[in-house]
Amino acid sequence: MKTNIKHYMPRLLIFLFLALPMQVLLAEETVNQEPGVAQEITAIIAAKQHPYLMLPNFPNRTDDLESLYKMSNHELLWLGNANAEKNITDALNLLANAADHGLKSRNYDTETLRQKLQPALKLKPDSYKELALYDTALSISLLRFLHDLHYGRVNPQGINFNLKLREKKLIDLPLLIKNSLAQNTLAQLPLSVEPQLNQYQKLKAALANYRQLAASAPPFKFEATETLHPGGSHPQIAELRRFLTIVGDLPEDKTVIGTEKLSLYSDAIVAGVKKFQKRHGLTADGNIGKGSVSAFNTPLSYRMTQIELAMERLRWLPELNVGASIIVNIPAFQLWAFDVIDQPNVNIVNMRVVVGNALKTQTPVLMAEMHFIDFMPYWNVPYSIIKNEILPKLIQNRNYLEKENMELVSVFRDGEKPTALNEQTMHLLKEGKLRIRQRPGGKNALGKVKFIFPNKDDVYLHDTPANALFSKSRRDFSHGCVRVANPQKLAEFALKNQDNWNAETIQLAMNTPKMQRVILKKPIPVLFFYTTAFFDQYDKLEFYPDIYGHDAVLLEALSKPDDLSDQSLFISRNATPEAAIK
Repeated sequence: MKTNIKHYMPRLLIFLFLALPMQVLLAEETVNQEPGVAQEITAIIAAKQHPYLMLPNFPNRTDDLESLYKMSNHELLWLGNANAEKNITDALNLLANAADHGLKSRNYDTETLRQKLQPALKLKPDSYKELALYDTALSISLLRFLHDLHYGRVNPQGINFNLKLREKKLIDLPLLIKNSLAQNTLAQLPLSVEPQLNQYQKLKAALANYRQLAASAPPFKFEATETLHPGGSHPQIAELRRFLTIVGDLPEDKTVIGTEKLSLYSDAIVAGVKKFQKRHGLTADGNIGKGSVSAFNTPLSYRMTQIELAMERLRWLPELNVGASIIVNIPAFQLWAFDVIDQPNVNIVNMRVVVGNALKTQTPVLMAEMHFIDFMPYWNVPYSIIKNEILPKLIQNRNYLEKENMELVSVFRDGEKPTALNEQTMHLLKEGKLRIRQRPGGKNALGKVKFIFPNKDDVYLHDTPANALFSKSRRDFSHGCVRVANPQKLAEFALKNQDNWNAETIQLAMNTPKMQRVILKKPIPVLFFYTTAFFDQYDKLEFYPDIYGHDAVLLEALSKPDDLSDQSLFISRNATPEAAIK
């Protein structure tokens, strides 16, 4: 019997050893290490929480922290060397100036770390735990700052911004920190991680300018009970002139004197008001009504917030491909088509658009690729429109479909034969078993051309017969798709490198009764974006009303700081992009 126990004992020990949880084994390994800083740093990383930090848990930064200290054999990075005070001060200055990048310094425990700096510098070499706590706290805060600056603070998928996930990680934050310490270039770290888009860099400069204006500009509130027209007078004209000069819409004029002239709404001030109106999404007619007064009285601090939110959203974008691109900024009601998206002085196609209704059918934020164009398209009517709009009219008037050049079909398919309307087909239509499409022609809701980029929301760019809507300053009237003011110009842009296509052949296709599909040789990236602060092609900073309330949603999300998970940013190797997004 003793022999049997002796025989099985090694196997039993092996079984028990393998059954121990990995965390227990790691903890035992940590305990068995020689006392020292490395042991304390390893324990902090394993615990994934830190007592010094406002946000103590850091599971989403653990891998980067482990990688950073692994490069130094888990020894101190910041303390315990001749350059400690200088390096730490440089790092703290980066965190303290987070506002320059539209971030919040308090999210990185800057003041706590600054208060603890001098005591930490005076710690004895054998104060292992205290040394490790300060060193890792600074590392975590710096990693959080750089991660936020590069990727943003909010997962866009969580607030219905269906942007593409990144293919792979292109930046190594721990290695950047290590090299910056070695090369004494910590101050340059933000330039290495922030978005390099021209739009982002311009917004960052504008943020600094508006911060200065908000701090130094005198308070301004324009009072008006009725619309002020050019040539009229108002007691606050002098204040208005000063305000327009401060925000850059009116050149400074020191020659204006006298109370009579100061109260006159003169041509010079009208010109400044028109520039201001255009930059703020208003009808630029020079008449000062409720909309203009509201824009005048919006605090400059709120404009700063709009710029900060715009910078945050630009951080969400994956690296954009070089080449032609089309961007629609939804609250701007504008489309831009670029030959090269981020190079100045290139030919830019710009036009007005109509987007989805703010209350009912908002246009989604998305990234997709335009693959083909339909000239003289059918309009495949969505069932929601059939149910809510067409069926009630059809019940009242059985000739409604013919009047609107529409037809019943079983499926949306090329060459599909129409079905006659009768009691049976009417019943099937109500049950959603039949479809309605509108034939090509002058009444077609899609006009003469449709630009198609497959996406889960089934939205697209298209022409429209309702051209009068483009003259309005606010243009959210569609069912979700985006109507373009100059479809021929957009078609010329999309087909400029396509054989046998030019302005004449495009115009012919747009006036031929039969539908024609053109497949693009090279797909064109399309971005439906949403930002209420944006530099136009003339380098003018424009602000737009938050028509869909997305700014408010983003502000709410940003009010709850957290570490963004890398898993939410990148396409999983084991999942399709669509699955990763969901």
